[in-house]
Amino acid sequence: MIDTHSHIYLEHFDNDRAEAISRAKSAGVEHIILPNIDAESIECLHQTEKDFSGFCHAAMGLHPTSVNASYKNDLSVIEKQLKQRPYVAIGEIGIDLYWDKTYLAEQIIAFEQQLEWALQYDYPVIIHSRDSHDEIMASLKKFAGRNLTGIFHSFGGTIEQAKEILTFGNFKLGINGVVTFKNSGLNKVLAQLSPEDVVLETDSPYLAPVPFRGQRNETAYLSLIKNKLTEIFDISDAEIDKITTQNTKIIFPAVF
Repeated sequence: MIDTHSHIYLEHFDNDRAEAISRAKSAGVEHIILPNIDAESIECLHQTEKDFSGFCHAAMGLHPTSVNASYKNDLSVIEKQLKQRPYVAIGEIGIDLYWDKTYLAEQIIAFEQQLEWALQYDYPVIIHSRDSHDEIMASLKKFAGRNLTGIFHSFGGTIEQAKEILTFGNFKLGINGVVTFKNSGLNKVLAQLSPEDVVLETDSPYLAPVPFRGQRNETAYLSLIKNKLTEIFDISDAEIDKITTQNTKIIFPAVF
């Protein structure tokens, strides 16, 4: 298994990061991808990747909820990092209209700038889309035919939205603990798709799957998400493991 989205570098794990990594390995996880959040998170992101070299892999980006009036300065920090060393992806980037719409225009500019960098550096993108599917797709369509590739992180949309994403290009849907939530409805959407359309993620420390919902999430719980997908797609544990790992290899070749 591969956790394609974890923030295990955050302070939530400062007291037991090594133990959490050990638990993840014991659960069968082979790699963790670490999307960045903002300028302040870069140092701990890099340190975690260094401490667990070959297992944790850093992505670089500016999270949409971190976009504010000083976004140009923050983007310059991200650009500087991209020039200094390789990463496995551009992320976590996107548009988030759930909390605040004040900086929508700035979020769109930041998102599209980072899409340009993904093409410039030949990196996949890790897209955060919350209450913003139409806005995200409007930006992506400006890049149609330019071979963008990546993950729609924490997908929880409709079947129509899923099909729009999947027909746009080489994208996969990141599925996390939300799929285990009783009233999410995500299981019904995924049942109309294929296991070739999805990758596994936790978004730890957030969105812990049942029976740990409301608690700190961690990568070891990835097996609970995988188990739910075996039910939805009616295939074996080994099959969903193989397929989602292959899907991840397609999107993140630098990890392997």
